[in-house]
Amino acid sequence: MKNPFYCFPLLFLLYFDSNAALSTSESASHQDPVSSVLLGLVVFFVAAKMGGLLAHKIKQPAVLGELLAGILLGNLSLLGFDHLSFLSNDSVYGIFASLGVILLLFEVGLESSLQELLGVGLVATVVAIIGVVVPTLLGYGFSRVLLPDVSPYVHLFIGTTLCATSVGITARVLKDLRQTHTREAKIILGAAVIDDVLGLIILAVVSGIIANVGMDSSAGISLGGITWITVKAVGFLFLACFFGAKFAPSLFRFVSRLKVEGSLLTFSLIFCFVLAYFANLVGLATIVGAFAAGLIIDGTGFAKFFGEDEKSIESLLHPLSKFFVPIFFVHMGLQVQLSTFANPAVILLGLGLTLAGILGKLACGYGAFTKEPLNRLAIGIGMIPRGEVGLIFAMIGTKLTLNGQPAISAQIYSAIIVMVVLTTMVTPPALSWVLGKR
Repeated sequence: MKNPFYCFPLLFLLYFDSNAALSTSESASHQDPVSSVLLGLVVFFVAAKMGGLLAHKIKQPAVLGELLAGILLGNLSLLGFDHLSFLSNDSVYGIFASLGVILLLFEVGLESSLQELLGVGLVATVVAIIGVVVPTLLGYGFSRVLLPDVSPYVHLFIGTTLCATSVGITARVLKDLRQTHTREAKIILGAAVIDDVLGLIILAVVSGIIANVGMDSSAGISLGGITWITVKAVGFLFLACFFGAKFAPSLFRFVSRLKVEGSLLTFSLIFCFVLAYFANLVGLATIVGAFAAGLIIDGTGFAKFFGEDEKSIESLLHPLSKFFVPIFFVHMGLQVQLSTFANPAVILLGLGLTLAGILGKLACGYGAFTKEPLNRLAIGIGMIPRGEVGLIFAMIGTKLTLNGQPAISAQIYSAIIVMVVLTTMVTPPALSWVLGKR
């Protein structure tokens, strides 16, 4: 399917089918409830494919196209088309999206070697720390200025959404430019992975603080409470990686002896889901456990226990993630209400967060202090895109409550999406331009 517009007839067919289904729903009470879910999944997949293809044509990441496709689907009601509103209202698709983000973080962990992470070097570590601290502080400051009436905890969470880096987007650009062998690329990729780890810890801490404040944001939380949440977040990652690295090889070796077809993928998913469950059990986001599971499994060669011809876990997981992950991105777009942009403050906040996000990451590039000459501007630009990581943070924010209301309102969510889209779009051409000047 080279031309994405071939999908439009299918969408029209779905439109008429959905009308028919809605008009006969009362008389056909015996209808299988799965049928409407299947219809919705078809819409999700068509929208994701169309968005991804169009994004590819303008040399942008597919994730951006999938997000924008979701935004379009979620706002068709503004044109008087309400027949796809069930996509954002049905909790089934929310569950699929949550599974998608768990698998996505599991994949990110699989691609992030724990050994390389520990030995990435002081330079990448300094770059990562600056790339987390400065954008968070700038985001907090911009939020306080532009949203003076909201809770300080909301400002803190908004700042948190700026701290991570989408390593996947930058890695793809560097690969296309054949620059992955350069010193700058290694620093960028190493720092981006550390950013993800630090970002997940900060996300866990801030989410825990907001969850503990709960119904009364004026009550605050003690220093001891913040310390305990931080210890839980850091401790979970450390203990999971420490004990996982010790015992996971033995567990996978035992499973391999069962000689059951598909056991490598099945047990890998079990391992991921168990850690995700335990992360949630101790008050952390499930994605923290999924990421930890990926870190533990990576680099240990578990596939070799199952035979020389066994595919890697990443390749086995790929078809499953291709099913669930696009649902996550389209579903995130569905939550954006374009009507919120009628408020100039939303646009101003989105642009302000984008500026804070760009300046904060550019600053981290100049933290790369080495004796050898480096393109520090390229390092800073390579750290700019938030992509799927920013979306994940935004999703967590929509599930938190303060004073009985969502911590991240529809207006703030829309502004964060503006930041994610703009930082993701600006990076590929900017990085190509800077590296092309060598």
